Amino acid sequence: MKPLFLIFIMYVCITLGACTVIRQGEVGVKRTLGVLTPTTYNAGVVGFNPFTTTIIKVPTRTVNLEVRLSLPSKEGLNVQSEISILYHIIPKEVPNVIEKIGMNYEDVVIVSVFRSAAADICSKYMAKDMHTAERGKIEKAITTQMTSMLGDRGFVIEAVLLKSIVLPAGLSKSIEEKLQAEQESQRMEFVLLKEKQEADRKKIEAEGISASQKIISEGLTDRIIQYNTIQAFKDLSVSPNTKIIVTDGKAPLLIGQ
Repeated sequence: MKPLFLIFIMYVCITLGACTVIRQGEVGVKRTLGVLTPTTYNAGVVGFNPFTTTIIKVPTRTVNLEVRLSLPSKEGLNVQSEISILYHIIPKEVPNVIEKIGMNYEDVVIVSVFRSAAADICSKYMAKDMHTAERGKIEKAITTQMTSMLGDRGFVIEAVLLKSIVLPAGLSKSIEEKLQAEQESQRMEFVLLKEKQEADRKKIEAEGISASQKIISEGLTDRIIQYNTIQAFKDLSVSPNTKIIVTDGKAPLLIGQ
C-alpha cells in the first residue's frame, strides 16, 4: 500500500504543480485531450494538468519574415529579390489560427499569399521600377493585397519591404549608362547656361560701352573741343618744361619734341 500511496501523492503534486510561463509578446492556448480552448492566456504563469493538457505558445509581437524570391517584371524579366514581411497575429484570433491553419501558418498562408501578391503586383511594373522611387508603390500595393487576403484570418500585415533588388546584368548596365548619359546631359546644360550667362554679360558690357561712347561723341561739339584746346594751351604755357607746339589754330594739339 505504501508504494501506491507514494505514487498517488506524486501524481497529485505533479497535477497541481505543473505550470508554464507565458512571456511578453506571446499568448498561450490550452489543448485538453486534443481540444483547443477558445480562451487565450497573456503574459504570466499558467497552471495546467500535464497528463491531459498542453500549452501552445504563439508569438503575437511583430515578426520579420525574410523571403528570397524571383519577381517577374512587365517586360518578362526575372528580378532576384530579398524581401522582409512584417506581420503579427491578433491575440484573440490565435485559437482560430491554430485550429484552421496550424502552427506552420507562415509556410501555409503568409509566404504563399505573399508569392501570389508579389507576382501579381510586380508583373505590372518594369524591372527598373523596382530599383527606383516606384519601389515604395510596389511595396504598398503588395501589402494592401496581402491584407485583403489575410485580414479576416487573424493576421495583420504591417509592411512589405523590398530590401535587396538584383537586376539582370544587361539591364543594370543599360540603367548605369542611362544615368551616366543623364548626368552628362545635365553637366552640358550647366556649361551652356554658364556660357549663355557670360555671353549676356559681355553683351550688356558692350552695349554699355557703346552707349557711353555715343554719349561722349554727341557731347563733343566744336565749341567744347575749342574750349578744351584753349585749356590745354594754358596748362602747357605754365609748364616748366621746354616744348614746341605746332598748330594750325584748329586742331587741338600737335606736339613735337
